[in-house]
Amino acid sequence: MYKLDPHIHSIYSGDSNTSIEDIIRTAEKKGLDIIAISDHNTVEGSKIARTLGLNDVLIVPSIEISSSEGHILGFGCEELIEKGLTPAETIDRIHEQGGLAIVPHPFCFYRHGLLDKTDERLEYDGIETKNARFILGYCNSKAKKLSMKNSIPALGSSDAHYKEFIGDCYTKIDCEKDIDSVLKAIKKNKVAPAGKGTSNIQLAKYLFDKNVLKKK
Repeated sequence: MYKLDPHIHSIYSGDSNTSIEDIIRTAEKKGLDIIAISDHNTVEGSKIARTLGLNDVLIVPSIEISSSEGHILGFGCEELIEKGLTPAETIDRIHEQGGLAIVPHPFCFYRHGLLDKTDERLEYDGIETKNARFILGYCNSKAKKLSMKNSIPALGSSDAHYKEFIGDCYTKIDCEKDIDSVLKAIKKNKVAPAGKGTSNIQLAKYLFDKNVLKKK
């Protein structure tokens, strides 16, 4: 079993200050085997990461797309998918690239959770049931129940915007260490979410130190 963090943000997201190099080095230090840089509406960070070759961490191409109803990861997608499309159109574009449509923080209303806004039957391939950045456990719990009820592959992710929190939640995955095998393993539900999530106290302290103390 390998350790995968499928949802990490870099400076290319606009709401993160973490460099690609720091992401990869931190992932290695924390014992992750596979990661995806899933930036908001851009594949630039993902493309750069896959050209660096800094270590043995496998980089899977990815993007977090803002559909008209909420966010969807285009996991395995190398090309940009425009934002603002309907969820069904977005998922079709993902599948056209041979990628998987993964719904991040699916029931979180304040973070554009797709399944909080629509009950449309959608052909997505997996959902996050352990997103490390939830303030309360309710949304993760609701996603877990949906996953179990409908046999939807369940993933864990850090959704880290700062390197300190990479790998706080992650996915155990039974696959070979190549992109095609990773995608097939998720599709076949050979995955299990893991990790304890990001401490809200630790995150608040980090943000205070970074945004207040360092500016004095």
